[in-house]
Amino acid sequence: MRILIAPDKFAGTMSAAEAADAIAEGWRRARPDDETVTLPLADGGPGFVDVLAHALAGAVRVTVDTCDPLGRPVQADYLRDGETAYIESAAACGLHLLKPEERDPRRTTTYGLGLVVSHAIETGARRIVVGLGGSSTNDAGAGMLTALGFTLLDSTGTALPYGGGVLSACAAIEGHARTRGVAIVAATDVDSPLLGPHGATYMFGPQKGATGSALPFLEMSLSAFAELAERQLGPVGASELPGAGAAGGLGFALFLLGGHRESGARLTCDAVGLDAEIAASDLVITGEGSFDAQSLRGKLAAEVAAGATAHGTPCLVLAGRSDVDAHPDLAGVHSVTDLLGSPEAAMRRPVEGLTSLAEKVAKDRQE
Repeated sequence: MRILIAPDKFAGTMSAAEAADAIAEGWRRARPDDETVTLPLADGGPGFVDVLAHALAGAVRVTVDTCDPLGRPVQADYLRDGETAYIESAAACGLHLLKPEERDPRRTTTYGLGLVVSHAIETGARRIVVGLGGSSTNDAGAGMLTALGFTLLDSTGTALPYGGGVLSACAAIEGHARTRGVAIVAATDVDSPLLGPHGATYMFGPQKGATGSALPFLEMSLSAFAELAERQLGPVGASELPGAGAAGGLGFALFLLGGHRESGARLTCDAVGLDAEIAASDLVITGEGSFDAQSLRGKLAAEVAAGATAHGTPCLVLAGRSDVDAHPDLAGVHSVTDLLGSPEAAMRRPVEGLTSLAEKVAKDRQE
């Protein structure tokens, strides 16, 4: 059999490439005669640029001096392929850039991402693709908008500080976007709107450090800012568009700049030729660290599974943990947590656990 192994990253433990290698190793232990083909993928979050750099022959990495979510100096890479720049939002405002005790979306900003986008524009890019995911922010992209030419003012005419916690004080937005007419694509890992139970704050805020009373406070701040921004910048209704809530509302800001949404997973899958690889395979294995309800809202595993179904090829998910037992596009869902007995054990032994899980699944299919 030809086994196509096409996972996303296992956030916090393994890159997509490391996960693919672990699955392939475990599979070969049980079924050494099978051909295993690894194809690491990304859906717009961390790993987006790495995957595309491997897939796009001739693309060049560019390193930029920028700042992290708390304004500290950091370097970020983006990818230049002709007149297109592929930018990973997490490179400048990712959760991985902060210590656990530093996580506070009332303070974190997307300003550093705006500096990266500005560099790509000023060096001649005519199309900007921003991969959204893995952010530590909940500022509706206000920091990025500031870096690109806007000034957010309070009722006294004073420029606002950065962070999602001050947005309700925004009374006016001055300036204009220094985007030079570039085409902008929001490559999102989710299809969430900006506000509401499935929006930026309530769906993703807790993993960024927002708990208790901080959640309704941030939701109120985003709602107030969205109303003002739509009225002054347009388009009205941008906050309700699918993907507006991605990466703490960065999707919303990109829509304000005239951008449109594309599936980050689909964009990456097209770039690496996933459909052809599926068509040539007998079984597809995908996976991610946590396979849950969010995974079914446009993330990579669901995209791979849908592609496998379209070709009539069975697809398995191997995850660190999972609360999804079944799905019409899946032949099975398996988790390291179930194999090792606890989430703690799965986190302590991620590579070993995933390798052992793949070996067990391969043996079970052989029987």
